[in-house]
Amino acid sequence: MEERGTTERVLTLLGLLQQRQIWTGPELADRLGVTPRTVRRDVERLRTLGYPVHASQGTGGGYQLGPGQDLPPLLLDDEEAIATAVSLLAGAGGAVAGAGDAALRALTKLDRVLPTRLQAEVRALSGSVESFGGGRTPVDSEVLMTLARACRDEVEAAFGYPSADQVRQRRVEPYRLVASDRRWYLLAYDLDRDGWRSFRVDRMSDVSARTWRYRPRPAPDAATYVQEGVASRVYPHQARFLVHAPADTVRTQIPASAAAVRERGSGRCEVLSGGASLDFVLVHMLLLGHDFEVLDPPELGSRCRELAEKLLSAATSPLDGR
Repeated sequence: MEERGTTERVLTLLGLLQQRQIWTGPELADRLGVTPRTVRRDVERLRTLGYPVHASQGTGGGYQLGPGQDLPPLLLDDEEAIATAVSLLAGAGGAVAGAGDAALRALTKLDRVLPTRLQAEVRALSGSVESFGGGRTPVDSEVLMTLARACRDEVEAAFGYPSADQVRQRRVEPYRLVASDRRWYLLAYDLDRDGWRSFRVDRMSDVSARTWRYRPRPAPDAATYVQEGVASRVYPHQARFLVHAPADTVRTQIPASAAAVRERGSGRCEVLSGGASLDFVLVHMLLLGHDFEVLDPPELGSRCRELAEKLLSAATSPLDGR
């Protein structure tokens, strides 16, 4: 018990040194509830572990954690490692320019310096998650971890999932976790329906990894499959357009969950979207302000001509009383 208490106290000391630039010995002793002599011993323990703790005398002096290139492994417990990894992965799918790459770099660094015991857990997340968009509905990190482990270990997963007015049990071969601009999804092969499906993680219940291993089968691109499902397949009507504008420009105008935008070269892109009605989808395309062509469905081209005639008629009709 004494060794455990010392370890926890040294970790607390390290946390304090990271919070503020400089601490006096009496301040640290008061925070830790020990004597200044014990503080000096704990500082030596940190130095032995490789942390560069500097001490200065006189007015304004005290203990300071200095920069170092060869720090020992991060001292994180399991929950802290999981929470950090999930937060970084969420940032990797963020909408802030540059934040995604920075989060992925930070996650890579975290994986390198974590103790071996925790590296496999974090790799389970980093190796099983793809993303598009950013800022999403929070989900239980333990559920994410369970699904990520199942993806990594290639074992079946089971969970309850709402269907119509009841919750049904689903058995799947999990492939990838995908973070959209709103939610987390699992791309998996549904064993009961014999096909690829995407599932919202926040709608799952009683998630568990099973003991049955599976041999991976050819799979679609995870992020593309889920995004196209969110943007179009969930709606009763889908449409494809060829837009005469760069894909990067159109992506800034349409949320990732509202349409899938594919590069088509020569300053053009293809947009796949869906809605409760084709008129609704058509109006949104019109409001983008770019020239475009209808690719699918064929009847939408006829509808464009009908609406164009009505708009032209409205624009050329004389005003009442003039």
